[in-house]
Amino acid sequence: MRTWAAVAVLAGCAAVGAAQETAPRAKATYLVVYRPGPSWVAGRPLAEQPLREHGRYMLELYGKGTLKFAGPFLDDSGGALVMEADTEADAKAIVAADPAVKGGIMLADLRPWRLVDWQARLGKRE
Repeated sequence: MRTWAAVAVLAGCAAVGAAQETAPRAKATYLVVYRPGPSWVAGRPLAEQPLREHGRYMLELYGKGTLKFAGPFLDDSGGALVMEADTEADAKAIVAADPAVKGGIMLADLRPWRLVDWQARLGKRE
């Protein structure tokens, strides 16, 4: 009887381990802050910068579910985006592939970002 119980426990542990290995890992969130780079056209507002390919790239990332939200700063000093990626290396590769970064129009600062679930915290007060 003990042998069967031990086998059942081991089988259960193996099943839990297998489920943990196949369970999808939550993606990490990253904040990217863009600022003018060496190819930024001085004296021109953001809307007049050569950013058409950057816009297409952002749309592509959004379509894939990588880009969560993005937009320019109102003072024409650059912009920001929030995205998800599996690893920081993946996030760096996404930023490096941005045509505006590759072309030197913008420089990008990538930051891992832990979002706070404020709604859940608000609910705990009640």
